Amino acid sequence: MASSKVFLCLVFFFLCSLNFFTVLATEFNVGGDKGWVVPTVKDDQVYNQWAGKNRFKINDTLRFEYKKDSVLVVTKEEYEKCKSSHPIFFSNNGKSIYKLEQPGLYYFISGVSGHCERGLKMIIKVLEPAAPPQSANHTSTPTVAGANVANVINGMVFVAMLFVGIFM
Repeated sequence: MASSKVFLCLVFFFLCSLNFFTVLATEFNVGGDKGWVVPTVKDDQVYNQWAGKNRFKINDTLRFEYKKDSVLVVTKEEYEKCKSSHPIFFSNNGKSIYKLEQPGLYYFISGVSGHCERGLKMIIKVLEPAAPPQSANHTSTPTVAGANVANVINGMVFVAMLFVGIFM
């Protein structure tokens, strides 16, 4: 009986941990429900407008869904020309996933001739990681970068222990 309660507590703690770690990164479906498709009218800002409504962080992923097309990550110059002979990333499998691994600008275009010129292109800005606030008083105790993570984990441990205490 006691071992089943401990097992149940461990399962509860594991589920709480999964919930904590899944909020660290987000998967974005590029273009929403429409996906990565050529705009119906020539509008090279459709996907930039979509990107502007979102906030991208390191480790977020972009899901590109399309038919008979491709997605390329290119340089700024290649983005402006809508052409690339040596893309940073290329995929044409219909469901491409791209992980944003560092802050800065990412340039995406379609690899199908004429699609980029018709608006199938996008710039993503990945934000710098949030830095803990700096105090003007340099004699104060330095903060640990992972203090917030430690507080959340400590809170989960407390909840788990409370759960064990209630059911044992």
